[in-house]
Amino acid sequence: MIRPLRFLAAALVAFACAPAFAAPYQETPWMADDVAAGRFPPVEKRLPAVPLVIAPTRADWVPGRHGGELRMLSGRAQDVRLMSVYGYARLVGFDADLKLRADILEAVENDGDRVFTMRLRAGHRWSDGRPFTSEDFRYYWEDVANNKELSPGGPPKALLVDGKPPRVSYVDARTVRYAWDAPNPGFLPSLAGPVPLVIYRPAHYMKGFHARYAEREALTQAARRANARNWAQLHNRLDNLNRNDNPDLPTLDPWVVRTRAPSERFVFERNPYYHRVDIEGRQLPYIDRVIMNVADGKILSAKTGSGEADLQARGLTFANYTFLRQAGKRNEFETVLWDTAKGAQIALYPNLNVNDPEWRALMRDVRFRRALSLAVDRKEINQVVYFGLAIEGANTVLPGSPIYDAKYRSAWHRFDLREANRLLDEIGLTKRDARGVRLMPDGRPLEIVVETAGEDVEQVDVLELVHDSWMRAGVKLYSRPQQREIFRNRIFAGETKMSVWFGLENAVATPDFSPEELAPVNQQGLQWPKWGQHFETGGKSGEPVDMPAGKELMALNDAWRTTAGAAARAEIWRKMLAIHADNVFSIGIVANVRQPVVISKRLRNVPRQGVWNWDPGAFFGIHNMDAFWFDEQPQPRTAAAPQR
Repeated sequence: MIRPLRFLAAALVAFACAPAFAAPYQETPWMADDVAAGRFPPVEKRLPAVPLVIAPTRADWVPGRHGGELRMLSGRAQDVRLMSVYGYARLVGFDADLKLRADILEAVENDGDRVFTMRLRAGHRWSDGRPFTSEDFRYYWEDVANNKELSPGGPPKALLVDGKPPRVSYVDARTVRYAWDAPNPGFLPSLAGPVPLVIYRPAHYMKGFHARYAEREALTQAARRANARNWAQLHNRLDNLNRNDNPDLPTLDPWVVRTRAPSERFVFERNPYYHRVDIEGRQLPYIDRVIMNVADGKILSAKTGSGEADLQARGLTFANYTFLRQAGKRNEFETVLWDTAKGAQIALYPNLNVNDPEWRALMRDVRFRRALSLAVDRKEINQVVYFGLAIEGANTVLPGSPIYDAKYRSAWHRFDLREANRLLDEIGLTKRDARGVRLMPDGRPLEIVVETAGEDVEQVDVLELVHDSWMRAGVKLYSRPQQREIFRNRIFAGETKMSVWFGLENAVATPDFSPEELAPVNQQGLQWPKWGQHFETGGKSGEPVDMPAGKELMALNDAWRTTAGAAARAEIWRKMLAIHADNVFSIGIVANVRQPVVISKRLRNVPRQGVWNWDPGAFFGIHNMDAFWFDEQPQPRTAAAPQR
């Protein structure tokens, strides 16, 4: 089970608050020839004056050696963007207590969540060796975020408080200040996310594609060669620091992409100017190259089992665990089980914005959503699919969160067919066809097509069991797998009645984390995509929220953004969680299904007990993947992963 608050403590190498490194730095063998030839400066001149020193907090964590090539597998070429997630180099990042610490920044001062003064590291450089300074922040704010051609919608929502942008000032080359009149408590967490709010750009590179700095005709020609409509589209295509889709774009990440798409093999090489070192003066990352091979997502577990990955969790499920443990005996890898931190491993999302008026009326009737939840036999699903190791219940925060209350998880989660049938009768769905399937008011059978992204075999197994218990309530379930892009686009368009996905992304939240995942402010909210789109576009697209509970969630989310004090913010969280529990906006089934992680026996510093989560966590990122290293000798087998 997720450990309270220090849920990452056993798995994290902390951001050390250490002074400037005093001992001599050790040159990276990968760089030695280039340094000797004068193509790169020595390591002490490539590092910032005060690098970030990574210090061990686990007994099994030891300083490593440079070198090696790490192999990983991906089910889609787009997943190369995950290397920025795994690398987890952020202006500020989360530590073991889910508190924010300076990372790329040397320091940050927070004055009442209104004024944030950020201090850059002296001598810090981009991966191409050019200085990283406040000019990179100025370029983003003045020339990107506030340029109508590049950002027609204006600055990101995370930078607006009561609709007003910040006052941004550049005190000197190393100091940037963001100031608002009202609190913006979500600002720093947004900088630390798996896909962070990036408030800087490599100005020296991007100016070559900006109409303010480059000659218009040259830009027009460059756009034409790139099949872009204009210079703005070309610029936006090239400046995505989180996507690894432009090998020419300088980065601050530990590894730099060297392969241009399309490809089935992407190569990442160490960043010569990366800002972290270990306690013995070795510049990180330890590993020189990461190779990400693209394969069909359906065979990732088989390819992992055959020894084609040194570190793998993506594409693996709990159902693969036994196979992988056996395969590891032949192919020199170990399979361990990490905790997960989502509100539900599997959750059903009734689409309150579905286009069909009859279905929309049903999905918006809380009795219908409650009945469907009561008709799910979670205990059977847990035993059959997860060997009884998962947590049964609604989609909500986990016991590791200080906001947790057992009543949120137990709301409408019991298996009670009698009450489910009573609620469906009360709605008026009393007529049935020859199969026993209830009939809707217009005479159509009550057949729900649950759409999936087609990436998870577990979902199919669970949906089959849900089908069986729902039929006893007179509801017929069909599942429809499809590609992820099609899956999401159909939901956004209102074509999907119900979908299946994970639950709350951050189910170990503290009061200082934004609760916006609980409010209809994002199109990615699968139960209310058109409400979220309406908010994101300022009312230009989508539909306005027209249900009282949705409006209340919006108001509470707004209140959190301007509320000071952890206790007051915690109360807002609890009110929002209570609304979700009572209204069953999503139907959680089980949570904390453990994640298999395959680790080469030569790979060190990978925690055997960790947490696999997107936000907070960035998957491998918060475990400091840049400090993983290869030993020359395989590591002895460890005991089987502990079970609850």
